[in-house]
Amino acid sequence: MAKYNEKYFESDEMHINGIDDMLEDGEEIVWRDKPKKSAFICSKILTMLPIALIWILFDGIFIFMMIKYDIFSSSPTPLKIFIVIFFVIHLTPFWIWLSNIITANAQHKNIEYALTTRRVIIRSGIIVDIKNIYYVDIQTVNLKVGLVDRILKVGDIYIVSNNMTAVLSDIKNPYVIANKLQKIINDIKSDIYFPNDLRPKENKGYNTKYRSSRQKSDDRT
Repeated sequence: MAKYNEKYFESDEMHINGIDDMLEDGEEIVWRDKPKKSAFICSKILTMLPIALIWILFDGIFIFMMIKYDIFSSSPTPLKIFIVIFFVIHLTPFWIWLSNIITANAQHKNIEYALTTRRVIIRSGIIVDIKNIYYVDIQTVNLKVGLVDRILKVGDIYIVSNNMTAVLSDIKNPYVIANKLQKIINDIKSDIYFPNDLRPKENKGYNTKYRSSRQKSDDRT
């Protein structure tokens, strides 16, 4: 009969969305961190900024002209309502950009990344969402460090797996973490594709150090 992890059935709603509560038996966290806050908020400001400015400038000119030449005030009430609703809807890109900035702090509070001995765990969202990407499913790991990222000393790690893509954004020490992630993936896949049974008995793995504490204690005995 398969074992189950009792913590998945706990009713304490203050902890059900934490990364620690997602860990399986024998699984350990190798690295965990959050996006650098200043870089994260800066990215929210810069994302869509050109579009938002063009949109507000374009609509602002029309609104200014309508007010200046009394087009709005002299219009019948139904037309006034239509004009207001039209511009509220037409400014949607600006509202999206503004809402991303306003909610940036709340988003950052909920974001956390972790590399465990078995997978990548990504916790994000105002309404918390958790993604799990097992190392065996990961196809590529790419690192992107833009001009602003260089100034703020961060980078983005893009992960492509068999069934999803994910980004570890605004990570401190991005080169170190990207290399660490790639090494874990290589070690784990090497142990899967070339299991210990196919090697000399004294070989404890493909130089991998990502084993549970229980396995390490068994090795000592």
